[in-house]
Amino acid sequence: MFKIKQKKPLTETVIWMKIEAPHIARKAKAGQFIILRVDPEGERIPMTIAESNILDGTVSIIFQIVGATTQKLSILEEGDDLQDFVGPLGKPSEIEGLKKVAVIGGGVGCAIAYPTAKALRDQGSIVHSVIGFRNKSLVILESEFEKFSDKMVLMTDDGSHGEKGLVTDALESLLNSGEKYDHVFAIGPLVMMKHVSVLTKKHGIPTTVSMNPIMIDGTGMCGGCRVTVGGKVRFACVDGPDFDGHLVDFEEAIRRNKMYEAFEERKREETCKLLKGERPDA
Repeated sequence: MFKIKQKKPLTETVIWMKIEAPHIARKAKAGQFIILRVDPEGERIPMTIAESNILDGTVSIIFQIVGATTQKLSILEEGDDLQDFVGPLGKPSEIEGLKKVAVIGGGVGCAIAYPTAKALRDQGSIVHSVIGFRNKSLVILESEFEKFSDKMVLMTDDGSHGEKGLVTDALESLLNSGEKYDHVFAIGPLVMMKHVSVLTKKHGIPTTVSMNPIMIDGTGMCGGCRVTVGGKVRFACVDGPDFDGHLVDFEEAIRRNKMYEAFEERKREETCKLLKGERPDA
């Protein structure tokens, strides 16, 4: 069992948790993820490692309440245990040798972009971060990005915080002002990563995106997390989750990602009713 050491809400639907997992903390690197189960009957869901601490043996995750399992996870409190917490899985982000990098995060994807920005800054790279949200109430990790960025731009769709516009607007403005980057890391909604990749391809900048499709076993055996990269099938859990953004078939990934939206929403509603002591079919 894996104990929840700390828990705090970042927004109404986004929660940060610190889990006691010393074996994972010793080996985890930026870009890797874990797979957890809330209880013995629960499904396996992937979570990117937001931070690991060797000294206290903890691993932090940040998640949004979107389905049945994240709903169950959200009601657990400090001192409660998770059934399973397995990792680190996936390949670490390839950051060695990069001198100046732009890290682009969108929404909850900023939880994945943050450890990448931190790892880059820790190795001495110049880091420019662009983070975007729909509005002020959804902003997370602003101070953390400021701490580990040489330049940080915050965007909101409605202009309620930071600058008004999309992350691609900010990135294009930086490029047009003369900024030169060795590499761009884009992490967030598929549509956002797609448009960042289109922009960087036009400017000839190598770009890495983090793919988080449906995952089940985390070993490449089930094939559920397949993505098409450069015309070839790859598995995000073992070949990724980082891939060349200029080669990812985003249209296919977007279609696959929408397949279970209605099912997930229904299961979340059923779980909410069960947690309230109501019949799921009521």
